[in-house]
Amino acid sequence: MNTTPTTGATQEDDVPERKVDALLHHYGLSHVHPTNEVIHFVAIPAIMLSLSGLMFALHPALALVFFGASMVYYARLSWRFTACMLLLSSVFLAMVDALDTRGVLVPVSVLVFVVAWIFQFIGHRIEGKKPSFFEDLQYLWVGPLFVLSKLFLRLGVRW
Repeated sequence: MNTTPTTGATQEDDVPERKVDALLHHYGLSHVHPTNEVIHFVAIPAIMLSLSGLMFALHPALALVFFGASMVYYARLSWRFTACMLLLSSVFLAMVDALDTRGVLVPVSVLVFVVAWIFQFIGHRIEGKKPSFFEDLQYLWVGPLFVLSKLFLRLGVRW
């Protein structure tokens, strides 16, 4: 049984063998329309940033605990994804700190959060399919991996 270099799916039946591949495959089924994909590539990082900001505004430790728990989830799926998510989370926390220093963290985070989710739902309206997290909340953590997986595919990086 041969495996493809990017997903670990068998060539005979394209059924993913690893959990991360199965999650990405299922997530991808409701993210096929090019417009919906583009919306997600912008909105998912924006939601991550704004959610980081909102948690940080409640208490900085809350944001850190959330990111730590997320890294545990990602580490169970893929070390490469975990490393990238750790880097992205660090960048987001630095951006959040900069917004907090300027006194605009909460209004910017709320605005970005609301606008990004509106666009996400517009994308799913265009797609004609409901968001994956309506079926299972873990897809809220799979969304960022979906974006990263598309980048990895373009770069020829296996996760």
